Amino acid sequence: MEKEEKKFVNKAEEDEMEIYGYELCRWKLVLVTVGVICSGGFLLLLLYWMPEWRVKATCKRTTLKDCEVVLLRTTDEFKIWFCAKVRVMPSLGANPLQNPNPIVHKVSNGHAVHFCESAAEENKNDLKNYLPVSRPSIRYFTHHSVKYFWNDSVQSFDVVRGLDESTFCSAIHNEHSRGLTKGMHEYRKAFYGVNEIAVKVPYIFKLLIKEVLNPFYIFQLFSVILWITDEYHYYALAIVIMSVISIVSSLYTIRKQYVMLHDMVAAHSIVRVSVCRGNQEIEEILSTDLVPGDIMLIPSNGTIMPCDAVLLSGTCIVNESMLTGESVPVTKINLPNPSEYPKTMGDEIYSPEVHKRHTLFCGTNVIQTRFYTGELVKALVVRTGFSTAKGQLVRSILYPKPTDFKLYRDAYLFLLSLVVVAGIGFLYTIVNSILNEVPAHTIIIESLDIITITVPPALPAAMTAGIVYAQRRLKKIGIFCISPQRINICGQLNLVCFDKTGTLTEDGLDLWGIQRVENACFLLPEERACSESLLKSEFVACMATCHSLTKIEGVLSGDPLDLKMFEAIGWILEEATEEETALHNRIMPTVVRPSKQLFPESKQSTDQEMELFELSTGYEIGIVRQFPFSSVLQRMCVIAKTLGEKRMDAYMKGAPEVIASLCKPETVPIDFESVLEEYTKQGFRVIALAHRKLESKLTWHKVQTINRDAIETNMDFMGLIIMQNKLKKETPAVLEDLRKANIRTVMVTGDNMLTAISVARDCGMILPQDKVIIAEALPPKDGQAARINWHYADTLARCTSSSPAINSEDIPVKLVHESLEDYQMTKYHFAMNGKSFAVILEHFQDLVPKLVLRGTVFARMAPDQKTQLVEALQNVDYYVGMCGDGANDCGALKRAHGGISLSELEASVASPFTSRTPNISCVPKLIREGRAALITSFCVFKFMALYSIIQYISVTLLYSILSNLGDFQFLFIDLAIILVVVFTMSLNPAWKELVARRPPSGLISGPLLCSVLSQIIICLAFQTFGFFWVKQQPWYEPWTTESDACNILDATNTSSAHDGNETHQDEHNIKNYENTTLFFISSFQYLIVAIVFSKGKPFRQPCYKNFLNKFLNVCGVNLWQLFSQLVCVPYEWRLRILFIVIINAAVSVLTETVLLDMILWKVVFNRDKQGEYRLTIPQPPQAASPTAHVMVSAVSDILCQWGI
Repeated sequence: MEKEEKKFVNKAEEDEMEIYGYELCRWKLVLVTVGVICSGGFLLLLLYWMPEWRVKATCKRTTLKDCEVVLLRTTDEFKIWFCAKVRVMPSLGANPLQNPNPIVHKVSNGHAVHFCESAAEENKNDLKNYLPVSRPSIRYFTHHSVKYFWNDSVQSFDVVRGLDESTFCSAIHNEHSRGLTKGMHEYRKAFYGVNEIAVKVPYIFKLLIKEVLNPFYIFQLFSVILWITDEYHYYALAIVIMSVISIVSSLYTIRKQYVMLHDMVAAHSIVRVSVCRGNQEIEEILSTDLVPGDIMLIPSNGTIMPCDAVLLSGTCIVNESMLTGESVPVTKINLPNPSEYPKTMGDEIYSPEVHKRHTLFCGTNVIQTRFYTGELVKALVVRTGFSTAKGQLVRSILYPKPTDFKLYRDAYLFLLSLVVVAGIGFLYTIVNSILNEVPAHTIIIESLDIITITVPPALPAAMTAGIVYAQRRLKKIGIFCISPQRINICGQLNLVCFDKTGTLTEDGLDLWGIQRVENACFLLPEERACSESLLKSEFVACMATCHSLTKIEGVLSGDPLDLKMFEAIGWILEEATEEETALHNRIMPTVVRPSKQLFPESKQSTDQEMELFELSTGYEIGIVRQFPFSSVLQRMCVIAKTLGEKRMDAYMKGAPEVIASLCKPETVPIDFESVLEEYTKQGFRVIALAHRKLESKLTWHKVQTINRDAIETNMDFMGLIIMQNKLKKETPAVLEDLRKANIRTVMVTGDNMLTAISVARDCGMILPQDKVIIAEALPPKDGQAARINWHYADTLARCTSSSPAINSEDIPVKLVHESLEDYQMTKYHFAMNGKSFAVILEHFQDLVPKLVLRGTVFARMAPDQKTQLVEALQNVDYYVGMCGDGANDCGALKRAHGGISLSELEASVASPFTSRTPNISCVPKLIREGRAALITSFCVFKFMALYSIIQYISVTLLYSILSNLGDFQFLFIDLAIILVVVFTMSLNPAWKELVARRPPSGLISGPLLCSVLSQIIICLAFQTFGFFWVKQQPWYEPWTTESDACNILDATNTSSAHDGNETHQDEHNIKNYENTTLFFISSFQYLIVAIVFSKGKPFRQPCYKNFLNKFLNVCGVNLWQLFSQLVCVPYEWRLRILFIVIINAAVSVLTETVLLDMILWKVVFNRDKQGEYRLTIPQPPQAASPTAHVMVSAVSDILCQWGI
């Protein structure tokens, strides 16, 4: 077969994968079958664990067009393999969005088969009219709940797309608005399948089989069989009981998680919906039968959306908290039809993200609808099942990316090293046994037994114990975790990004005042906007109309900012009822009007005159059309009409810089920038207002389809609204704690740049003496290359025109290292807005690492830019935490190493951690618990490794005299010592405060390796010393049942222990002086290394409180069972064993605390280093202005100070 070009699925997407085609090979299958039989099933297990080997061992390569099995490999850093079986499905065509062919003579992939799946019963007769004699088919496979169909045009498999891609807005109205016939519906359903987000709860038996086939449990099964063969019945039974408990616990946890996710997804997922068929017939079907192209009728009392759909007619008020975390209802309007008004608006491709104001997303709650007379609220289904926004979120939970953490990667290397040690012991045992002429049966058992000793059975349970306890402690302090493995990673966080509004500052905004503009000049600030003189002003009219407020069950609801503004003017909002709407040919507009108390005349009028007065005043404004707020555009706009006026008005509000750029220059005050800077420096949130009188030729119908850009231009600047946003009281103290702990803090917000900088100074993120340099990146324009202007934040307005531009091509970049202590001495911070960040990402990629290493404030950032920033920080080796309130932060929360949502809404599903406390005090708590859990994992891993090596040393030494540890000795060590110590070691809570030092991130590091190796050498030395020293004792002789090295008193006291065994023959040579000596020494060594490794400060609380009681429990175990396998030794030898143990403990503790902690860790392994990027700044041109010289000199000084 010719080598086929490498193919991909999901090209250039996050889940991109390589794909290879294979077909079944009979002779390979026969060979594998023979291998499975000969290996006793082990080969089958190996192929079950390794999908790549399984496919390559049973199949041969072929083209994707003819393959029976596909092999997939992710293109990310993990390179994970998957396999899937290619299936064949009857189909009347290859594209579900095209009409099916009634007669197909040639099939795309060369196959023609009969139907194997039937359509719905009620449509069988209809389908028969379409089916030819030779029924064509199409090939597909399923991976991670997504179907991939064969695509002839690209000669590869591809996901079947809905109407969310490559469909023009005009086509949605002209081609897809009539609905589907029943035949077309069934044809599409064959491709798209059932419209459900199926989270199937696996059967217990299936979960059990999957859990039992885990490599660890297979190894345990092998070990148990071996121990039973070697007559270690009690020990084998204990391990079996432990394994059963572990499996049952694991099955309960896994099934519980599946049930929780299933319940969350299944709620309201299956409802009855009404759809329009092609003949205008309305049919009621189950939501599971919906396919892209169906026209769904939205009921007036609302519903839970079972799919993604675009509004064709009417208006909906929707709660999207499930997806965005924002509990404020949003208004969805129908998608305009560009073909009706080609002059006023251009056609474009529909996208749910771009046109989200017209899209109803799956899982969101439609609260109420408004509609045309005689027309229902209709929506076109564009995506179903796992393709919807909710489906993609559930898929990310069902199939998460592996956690890339050095600890877990090093753990496998550490286990591999234990396997190597076991291999050495395996060979030693075989050679030693052959030299001593041991029977073959015994050689096999003992050589395999040394492997089971080296790899401890309780290792996985011990490793997860610390995480489980940390998760419980987090739950007690109100932090909930859906990804426990992330707790360890949080122990490494050295940078935390914070959203501003609702996270660092209070959610609510208070109106501080307004500052109007007349004749292009600012008037004096005014505290109240509801004064009599402003009642009928355009400024107040803008505040009354330019919002997204609505009434839900009679209560005004919407964005908190809009609510504050509307409440400040004291107006009333009225929405048309269904009865009023039915009397008109169009949707009745929302009307706003002043309350009666605001009119001066109303104060003197009597109650009887009130009705006449209301008719006479008649001042009210109708909101004709709304252009909702866009975080990308940073503004919103409405078209309104005042009662009695002939012309309509356009009102706009938004970010001051944006609004000013859309206004006539002559209406913007000259001192606009300085006034705005003054407010933002003080931390106020400033919103600008603008107004424009529209042309009289613009009718109501034209307004409904006019392009937004045609309205938002040539506006008149009206003034500023100044809102006060207070810091949360916990914010400064928490940020100070993080700063002292050398954890960098970054602000990522959608607010104004200078406001963000002001808040950063107020909360201590930027110290008072620090300078802030704003990087203003300008895209290419008029043939000029992109450039960056550098400005001091306090001279922004004055330096814009004269600041120098530094071309990134002149700045070579190389990586250096600089300690965090040096970083703390810096006096400068970078700040930039979202536009500059986007330009830098595109045109100055070499500068990105440099800027993110020193960037502290990122303002006007769109949601996707927050995610890009987190990725950029991770690329320079930061462990990044993200703390947000759930609104627009979902992407960054998921991408960060530790995402903490302060929202308890369903959007928190996207975040690994959710805090019940709505402030950032949860961040240091999480980091402290993460550090404690991480150190616990290291301690447990080191202890389990030493436990294996200590036991390995004991058994290896005993093998040299053809002896071994006894069944009860193994049992005592594993149950009475190891398990108690491991679970006690994991109980240490976190240290009470954050320290500047971070724990190590991996097992394969200098300090940890030195710690483990030094303790191994110490244990080996003392065990070997005791083993040979006992042979030098004058009373020593090879032990027999008649041996008695004790004095008469001891012999009398222990006679009862020996009487029953005097005639019993010790077949395994368990009872001897070497065994007893090594057992006592090794038992204390387990406790010694546990104490040595269980460090407290600065990451965990002291361990002695836990160990005291547990140590007493260990000492209080009924040791009479052990005495049957121990021999009596003289009192003097017992004292010498105690002396060996004390010296061993002293040497171990001194080596760990003095040699490693005080010398090697601080001098040799100076671990807290941060990668830096070194830049060389070219000298400024001689002709540059003095200001340019100053700025370049300042930037150069900064870069030089950072060692750049």
